[in-house]
Amino acid sequence: MYKVTVFVTLRESVLDPQGVAVKNSLHRMSYEEVSEVRIGKYLELTINEQEDVDTRVKEMCEKLLVNTVIEDYRYEVEEAVAQ
Repeated sequence: MYKVTVFVTLRESVLDPQGVAVKNSLHRMSYEEVSEVRIGKYLELTINEQEDVDTRVKEMCEKLLVNTVIEDYRYEVEEAVAQ
């Protein structure tokens, strides 16, 4: 069994209005040291034994979990102990 953590972020070239709104709110709260905020997604997948986990995760990301036109992603795979 594997635990896969997927991190999805907007590409650098894509405007992030939600990130701008959060940054502005932080500035209004006197956190002026924040120069940029980018909002993303965090996903955790538990995958049963699979021969090629990397290939399967890439397929899932590119077919459903990530909009590859405007988003980048990375993932981490670790073996999980069955409970």
